[in-house]
Amino acid sequence: MILLAVLFLCFISSYSASVKGHTTGLSLNNDRLYKLTYSTEVFLDRGKGNLQDSVGYRISSNVDVALLWRSPDGDDNQLIQITMKDVNLENVNQQRGEKSIFKGKKSSQIIRKENLEAMQRPVLLHLIHGKIKEFYSYQNEPAAIENLKRGLASLFQMQLSSGTTNEVDISGDCKVTYQAHQDKVTKIKALDSCKIERAGFTTPHQVLGVTLKATSVTTYKIEDSFVVAVLSEEIRALRLNFLQSIAGKIVSRQKLELKTTEASVRLKPGKQVAAIIKAVDSKYTAIPIVGQVFQSKCKGCPSLSEHWQSIRKHLQPDNLSKAEAVRSFLAFIKHLRTAKKEEILQILKAENKEVLPQLVDAVTSAQTPDSLDAILDFLDFKSTESVILQERFLYACAFASHPDEELLRALISKFKGSFGSNDIRESVMIIIGALVRKLCQNQGCKLKGVIEAKKLILGGFEKAEKKEDIMMYLLALKNARLPEGIPLLLKYTETGEGPISHLAATTLQRYDVPFITDEVKKTMNRIYHQNRKIHEKTVRTTAAAIILKNNPSYMEVKNILLSIGELPKEMNKYMLSIVQDILRFETPASKMVRQVLKEMVAHNYDRFSKSGSSSAYTGYVERTSHSASTYSLDILYSGSGILRRSNLNIFQYIEKTPLHGIQVVIEAQGLEALIAATPDEGEENLDSYAGLSALLFDVQLRPVTFFNGYSDLMSKMLSASSDPMSVVKGLLLLIDHSQELQLQSGLKANMDVQGGLAIDITGAMEFSLWYRESKTRVKNRVSVLITGGITVDSSFVKAGLEIGAETEAGLEFISTVQFSQYPFLVCLQMDKEDVPYRQFETKYERLSTGRGYVSRKRKESLIGGCEFPLHQENSDMCKVVFAPQPESSSSGWF
Repeated sequence: MILLAVLFLCFISSYSASVKGHTTGLSLNNDRLYKLTYSTEVFLDRGKGNLQDSVGYRISSNVDVALLWRSPDGDDNQLIQITMKDVNLENVNQQRGEKSIFKGKKSSQIIRKENLEAMQRPVLLHLIHGKIKEFYSYQNEPAAIENLKRGLASLFQMQLSSGTTNEVDISGDCKVTYQAHQDKVTKIKALDSCKIERAGFTTPHQVLGVTLKATSVTTYKIEDSFVVAVLSEEIRALRLNFLQSIAGKIVSRQKLELKTTEASVRLKPGKQVAAIIKAVDSKYTAIPIVGQVFQSKCKGCPSLSEHWQSIRKHLQPDNLSKAEAVRSFLAFIKHLRTAKKEEILQILKAENKEVLPQLVDAVTSAQTPDSLDAILDFLDFKSTESVILQERFLYACAFASHPDEELLRALISKFKGSFGSNDIRESVMIIIGALVRKLCQNQGCKLKGVIEAKKLILGGFEKAEKKEDIMMYLLALKNARLPEGIPLLLKYTETGEGPISHLAATTLQRYDVPFITDEVKKTMNRIYHQNRKIHEKTVRTTAAAIILKNNPSYMEVKNILLSIGELPKEMNKYMLSIVQDILRFETPASKMVRQVLKEMVAHNYDRFSKSGSSSAYTGYVERTSHSASTYSLDILYSGSGILRRSNLNIFQYIEKTPLHGIQVVIEAQGLEALIAATPDEGEENLDSYAGLSALLFDVQLRPVTFFNGYSDLMSKMLSASSDPMSVVKGLLLLIDHSQELQLQSGLKANMDVQGGLAIDITGAMEFSLWYRESKTRVKNRVSVLITGGITVDSSFVKAGLEIGAETEAGLEFISTVQFSQYPFLVCLQMDKEDVPYRQFETKYERLSTGRGYVSRKRKESLIGGCEFPLHQENSDMCKVVFAPQPESSSSGWF
């Protein structure tokens, strides 16, 4: 019995395996000609699903399918011939009426004679078990026409049994799942699994990136092992994550329906398919079934030089605060990506010094091998006359949307050379750190260039002989955030002096929670509680912030709370404000803080009634169901009333993913002697210094100095100049997504999103002994433009959708302190100006002959300005008021 049971199981197993391995597909009857109708249509809209709002077109034809050969060794080995006839073009939106671009035009005029002849030439399809073995066509046919025939032929690849497998068709090598039910088969193609070579890139950060969705479902109705009807629908959707109004969708459908059958030629005899094909027509050749790339020729498009001349007036320095400057910047980047090195160099060399910085921004942001070679040839890093251009080049590198290893290697090579300006040398190293971070985020940590850059940063600390060099490498590490750099940061934070210790601490502050280990927190506790040595207030408060941000323990929170009351006066108030802000804003540490506050020893009037002017506050700029924008400001004063540090931060969140949009830190030290005040503990020997450090879109920039040393301070005061100092100025490309799609219908689609801004951040610090007053001022001005575009191209007709939004905004922070008496008077202001907000939408259909239809819509609104609360005693959220303007629209011929 056991032997019989084993034999039975083996039989069942082998039978089951043979069924799974037999994937029978469509089977044509001998000597029959199948006559079908076929159409492929495409719709473009913003995802609202309203046909009236869509643009697109439909290509329809009759199709003849005949069986030419069947292998004598098996019915599932077939050679079929597919022929398109009577090709026609029409609008998908029937309400277009008189505005239809096809009205009064014959298909032969639109498609052109040579294209139409190629489209109607038959193709051969070799099927084995329903799967495409080879696709045969004529050589040198237009790629766009062959793709349309590939799209039709791919519909004949299917299997009649359920299961999941991989298939190669026009979309590439894709994972497909079949669901068979009696006379119906459904094929679901996982488009994100398709392996096909197509150009494209994206911004990897979730906040600045896009969300893509793609589905493909094909339904077959089967009768007598052949299709009676096929309906295929492919949907491609795109949405910008932080601005969801930038969205678009492509719906591509194919329909194939059997009308009748009639007698056909007899099957060709033979055993080898190659001989049969040669007998049919020796000009047939096997070509890939996978869709091929083609580019439509641009008629009447300007040259790079002509394009630049038409937009350069918008990039004059006085016009950079306008959205039109950003629009011109983004458009020129697209053109630069198709330009050769020589063309780019010619424009760079011919431009004047006023517009040249903006041109450098655009050339660097293009991020092509030709543009990189051109800008590196143009810039001379040994020169002191082109420092502004060198700096603009480096900033554009720092904010590169999709940097590659070649850019990193170029900067490493420059760093090893000589410089005319030490500031530029420092900036190069700082930007190398930013590129290392971006490449690692995009799975490039093991690239040779990245490994070399890591060694350069970490090894630099050993070779550094000057304090300035140590700070340069710390700033690079602040951008790169290398885990292997944490031991060095702990060393410099705990044993370093003055600015080095503080910079090392703020660098640690940028690391994500998993890297802040128990060892790191032990060191931060020692620093905050001064177990081994006296530390500056700025270092101690940063150490406390690191502890409270990274899953603090009960005892860590308790010890920090118990320290309040034992600290220097203004530090007491600062730490109290930090704790109150954690509770009010419900940060992750708030639960632990609330638990500790249940103890009377930690939560009592004496501890929570400490006075002072230092403060910390966090609030919302904007908040929706899926995103939020927050701002925070913390200010620490010395005991004498002089600003020690102000720290302004703006974050953008998409769900739980943050983007550190802006950080502006103003620091001052060693100024007590000016007003005959006593320095705080641990700060007796600090040199007079004031400076500003900025972080922009997760990239730390090189700090700028207001004054350094007593003599420099006195000269600045005597000059009585309060002119703001530029921190960063330029045109930045932040959002950059581009992809080319092969639709399964054979049409080519492109999806692009670009976002740029013109930014100008300035900072100033004024100090008056006469009025015993200090004032700091930080001003941000930005112009932002975001555009999204979707096109579907057949080479003879094209449909497109363009959407966008633009704004110009200003944000100013002013801190004024009068220290003629104690407690000193403090005034904090953060104002947002009125913000115009404009949205636009353009839809079009265009023939290759030049005739077209366009529809434009524009909507404007005004977002009222407001003052943001910066103190807990005034915590009402800034009210944003929208003043919508009437929507305008137009449509017509062009």
